[in-house]
Amino acid sequence: QVHLVESGGGSVQAGGSLRLSCAASGRIFSNYNVAWFRQAPGKEREFVAAITWSGGSTNYADSVKGRFTISRDNAKNMAYLTMNSLKPEDTAVYYCAAAPAGLRLGLTPASYDYWGQGTQVTVSS
Repeated sequence: QVHLVESGGGSVQAGGSLRLSCAASGRIFSNYNVAWFRQAPGKEREFVAAITWSGGSTNYADSVKGRFTISRDNAKNMAYLTMNSLKPEDTAVYYCAAAPAGLRLGLTPASYDYWGQGTQVTVSS
């Protein structure tokens, strides 16, 4: 069992920045790939970014490429999502998710076994 807790959400104006944090506890964090998903009201949960257990490989949704950066610090059992040049369409609840390390980075919610409670990000124009 991996327990995940997100933090760092908030309200920001368009063009601003936020850094989300995901604190993990339970199993050995470095054995898990980590991803960030988001869900806006009335929409399905969508993939944002993912990182392998070692941090050696990442994947991003096209909508956030060049603006968001996913990272992790296994020594601290932490993962991060740094978001720059935020847009109103980035407004959503952001979730951290984890899955046992495998050959591929999952891009769908079904690929992940453990989820945090989410943190709200609101971007105003």
